[in-house]
Amino acid sequence: MAYFPDEAAALNFAAAVRQAEPEWLVDVVQAYKSVAVFFDLNRITFAEVDRSLRELAARKSKRKQTTDVRRHEIPCCYELQLDLARVAEHVGLSPDEVIRLHSKTEYTVYAIGFCPGFPYLGYLPEKLCGVPRLESPRTQVEAGSVGLTGRQTGIYTEPRPGGWNIIGRTPLELVSVADDYFPLRTGDKVRFTRIDEAEFRRLQGRRLENPRRKIENDQEK
Repeated sequence: MAYFPDEAAALNFAAAVRQAEPEWLVDVVQAYKSVAVFFDLNRITFAEVDRSLRELAARKSKRKQTTDVRRHEIPCCYELQLDLARVAEHVGLSPDEVIRLHSKTEYTVYAIGFCPGFPYLGYLPEKLCGVPRLESPRTQVEAGSVGLTGRQTGIYTEPRPGGWNIIGRTPLELVSVADDYFPLRTGDKVRFTRIDEAEFRRLQGRRLENPRRKIENDQEK
């Protein structure tokens, strides 16, 4: 496990390890300010991995790092909500203003977990921050439900119990364990596009298309 002062530094380090592709690497999992590097003990010792990663981090810190940024636009039907009125009342805004702020923001995937492919997206606009979870979680939240709580928003990729405030739903399939389909990864950028219920029905079941890519200097963002 490696820990960093902020999310950008953790994202850059995870990208650097993936780009280096050492033969002993099994997986890299970034979550907010930490990065877990999994390695094959039959190929290398912990001490060697530790030294290699420290050298890699030192090299990267001496020069600006460019990252292949993947951007996704995810349609969201805010008509298919459960808690929009609750959120609006808590933050003192109209439901339309909540939708406008939520959909105009570009989020970063800072972690994936809870259930397969669930993206933790940060950070919400300041005016939407601070809404607590439901006092009693729902026994099931439908796949595609878009929720928010605290400073984060996220998407339930499978039917699951959940206590986040549901403000909309995407028609897209965002995970398939059987097909090894996980289109979102840490470091990706996500923006929600507002659609109506008719468009939701038309798009329901489709998969997320290939993301737009852009080479950026993350240290300048």
